[in-house]
Amino acid sequence: MSGTPVMTGQAPPSEDALVSMGYISGAFGIRGWVKIHADTEYADSLFDYPRWWLGRPGGAWQAYTLEDGAVHTKAIAAKLQGIAGRDEAAALRGLTIAIERSELPPAEEGEYYWADLIGLSVINLQGELLGQVSELLATGAANDVLVVRQDQTERLIPFVAAYVLEVDLPGKTVRVDWGLDY
Repeated sequence: MSGTPVMTGQAPPSEDALVSMGYISGAFGIRGWVKIHADTEYADSLFDYPRWWLGRPGGAWQAYTLEDGAVHTKAIAAKLQGIAGRDEAAALRGLTIAIERSELPPAEEGEYYWADLIGLSVINLQGELLGQVSELLATGAANDVLVVRQDQTERLIPFVAAYVLEVDLPGKTVRVDWGLDY
C-alpha cells in the first residue's frame, strides 16, 4: 500500500477485531482524496471514526488517519493523512475500510451489524439449510435484504420479522420462514 500509515506503535489488530465498513472505489480528484463505497446505514457515519484500517481480508492491514470527508451527490470522498496525490489515492482502490470493533457502539436490542451476519448459516422452519449469508443489500425501502448463497443458488430474503425469525450470533445461524423453492 502506498501512502504513510499512522504510526501507532502497536501491531495491527487481529482480523477478528476489525469490522468492514466499505471499500475504496477509486481516486477522487487530484489532491489525494479517495472515493468510498460505504456499507453502513448512513454513508457519512464512516467519518465518525478518525482511524481507518485499510487492507484485504487475509492480508496485511495498515492504519490511516482521516483528515477530512465530504458527501457528494452519489458518493462520499475522504482525504487520508499521508495520501498526497491522485496516483497514491488510486493505488488504494479495492482496499477494504475497517474499524476496530471496540470503537463501534453496541448494537441495540434486535439490531445487528451487517458484518456480524455475513457467513451465518440460514435454516428454515423445516430445518433445511438454505445457504450462508453472503451479503446484505440496502434497498432504500423500509428493509434490507439478506443475500443467501448455496452452491449456484442465490436467495434474496427480506430482513423483516415476518421472514427472519431468529438471529443466533453465538450459534452462527439465522432461522427464517422461507422455503427451499422460493
